[in-house]
Parts: sequence; C-alpha cells; structure tokens
Amino acid sequence: MAVYTHVDPDDLAALVARYDIGTVISCKGIAEGVENSNFLLETTKERFILTLYEKRVRESDLPFFVDLLGHLAAKDCPVPAMIRDRDGTAIQQVAGKSACIIQFLTGISLTKPTTGQCEAAGAALGAMHRAVADFAGSRENSMGHQHWRGIAKAAGDLDVVVPGLQAVVDAELGFLDAHWPTDLPAHVIHADLFPDNVLMLGDTVTGLIDFYFAASDYRAYDVAVTHASWVFSTDGTRCDTARARALMRGYASEIALTDAEVAALPLLARGASLRFLLTRAHDWVHTPADALVTRKDPTPFLNRLRRYQADDAASLFASA
Repeated sequence: MAVYTHVDPDDLAALVARYDIGTVISCKGIAEGVENSNFLLETTKERFILTLYEKRVRESDLPFFVDLLGHLAAKDCPVPAMIRDRDGTAIQQVAGKSACIIQFLTGISLTKPTTGQCEAAGAALGAMHRAVADFAGSRENSMGHQHWRGIAKAAGDLDVVVPGLQAVVDAELGFLDAHWPTDLPAHVIHADLFPDNVLMLGDTVTGLIDFYFAASDYRAYDVAVTHASWVFSTDGTRCDTARARALMRGYASEIALTDAEVAALPLLARGASLRFLLTRAHDWVHTPADALVTRKDPTPFLNRLRRYQADDAASLFASA
C-alpha cells in the first residue's frame, strides 16, 4: 500500500455517491507498501479501503481479482470483498486511474509474528489453497520465474544498490533457470502473503489481503514465499526454526504437500528470495522521491537467499 496519486475531494464525493455507503467523513493516505495508492476511507456508515491501481497492476487483470475474492469469500475465507455500486460495478475510474472501494477488515498486520501466529498463518494459507483449488480463473504470474531476468534488467546496475549484487543475481538466475521444476501441483496462489498482508487478532487470522500479485503458479512456491517472509529476523540473517516449524505445521494441518513439493521447497525459496530482492532493488532505484511510500531495503532478501543456498536449507522446512 502507498500513495502515488492524490484524489480531488469533489471526485471522491462523486465516486462515493455511486454507492449505498453513506457520505465521506475522511480519506487518509496509507503509506505502507509499494504497489498501489491506498486510502482509509471513512463514511457516515463505516470504513473502507479505496485503492487506485498503479504500476504493476494492469486494468485488464482487475476482473480476475474481483472474481477471485468473490470465490474465496463464498468459501468463508477471510478476504475483503470489492464493494459494488448501485449498478453492480466494482471497478471504477477516479483521478485517471482504475479504482475499487474495498471492505475494511478488522485486525492488525504484524511486524514480529509469534510462533502461534506463524502456525495460524500457515493454516490460513492452506485453507486458502483448498478453497481456490477449484477456482476457474487463471492469470500469468507476471512476477514469476520466467520474468525475473526482465526485472533484473529493468532495475539497471544492481551494484548501485548493493556492491557485488549484479554477479550474485546473474549466478542465481543461471542456477534457477537450470533447475526450476516443471511439474508441481499448481493453481492460483496469493504470491505475496507477507505478515503485513495478514490481519490478526491475537493468534486468530481475521483477514488475508492484497491479492494483486495473485496468479497461477505452484502452490509450494506460495509456501516458500510465506516461509521467506514470516520466519526470518528483520535483517534476513537468521531463520527462527520454531516459527518455521509452526508455519509448516499449520499448513500441514490443511494440506499435505507431495514428496516432490517438499524436496523442491529450498529451491523455490531461493526463487522467492530472488524475486523480492529484484523487485525491491528496482523500486529502490525507481520510486519517485516525492511519492508517499516507504521504500523497502532489498538487502534482507539477499541474506535470505544466502541462507536458502546453504546445504542444510531443507531442514528449515521441517514441521516437527
């Protein structure tokens, strides 16, 4: 979440008037994240999130996201519905951008999840995977393995971000190209289930949010992304084995990964680390100086990559 585009008050009032959600009381920008412009919208009836779609979210993909969230909500997954106006339209135009008004969910996004919260997050991911297994929609993963070389090229000289990074990335791209699996179980995945995309009250998951990287890919890759984002120290140098086991235990309570998926997890986690290293490096260089957005340091994902490259990386995915 972030703010790149500002909304004129008159345009906001006209947008809200299309809905049966009351009138505007306040609309405040949300600075977290890097992808879209987001606002906490409070009306005379309740709170919502107003999202303006920027950068990597294509307008043609928005119906997919609307359908996906509707499918998951119908299966009792704690996801935020995209609100439809009186004409049944969810996708709007405001300030020259596609936009949606989205249900506000209670709960707190985490910065330092506990062991119990990691287990709950793993179980929520597994339940989401079960719910989405029969979803008819599909979407190419624009941040998937086949696009990483392009992202690296678009980032520019990676040594400007971290000295020596270009050689590390080039070597890892070569390794992943040579070893990436081709036949693991796949369906639509979240692909970005960081702690700040999970709302919790205590050890209870109250919301899975920010599905704008959701795409068709290996479900075990989704596990690897979640592992990389939930169980490391802030600087990425240390994996907390208790939290890692809790996360895997929670997921296993909903879905049993195949032997091939389990064997592939260290490799998939290397890919997940590289993906976020590359996109963070790109944004570190290319985010406008005047954007209301918190840039994210790519170095912690370089450290994760190094840990997943170690000979004992498979032990990080044990559930007991």
